[in-house]
Amino acid sequence: MATARKKAASEQAQSGDTKPGLRILKKYPNRRLYDTQTSSYITLADVKRMVLEGVEFEVHDAKTQEDLTRSILLQIILEEETGGVPMFSTSSLAQIIRFYGHAMQGVMGGLLERQMQAFTDLQSRFTEQTPGGMPFTPEAWTGLMGGYAEQSKTLMNQWQEQLKQAGVMFPFTPKK
Repeated sequence: MATARKKAASEQAQSGDTKPGLRILKKYPNRRLYDTQTSSYITLADVKRMVLEGVEFEVHDAKTQEDLTRSILLQIILEEETGGVPMFSTSSLAQIIRFYGHAMQGVMGGLLERQMQAFTDLQSRFTEQTPGGMPFTPEAWTGLMGGYAEQSKTLMNQWQEQLKQAGVMFPFTPKK
């Protein structure tokens, strides 16, 4: 399946069938990234800045046209995790790894994506309601997290229901 996905991405890139406004970056064998929009080489820090600014982009292997976007994003996450205060604990990383190859991998990926989107939506609403761009205070974060916790609880209940339904087909026994 991964091979078919790579082939489709390669064919799409070769045919020029990309979304309008999508910025294409090329990764060369020397590990350098080339921004086709600005006709210049860029760094991972530049790519991170693009992510923070909400710029839509894809990274393609310059030779094969294979889509390397995920690997570049994972590389940025790795640098962030090793460069300062990590977002993920060792325990949470180990738990994520345990889901790879398990029947529930897709469910877990979907759950994490919905949780992150719910948090982002809540943060946006909070920012919009903050007069004059007032900075977040501890009290404000407490209120924000209370709303997020309620949304999170709803998503967790939905996930538990999906697990119950899937558990009939794929019983889960954690590895020890």
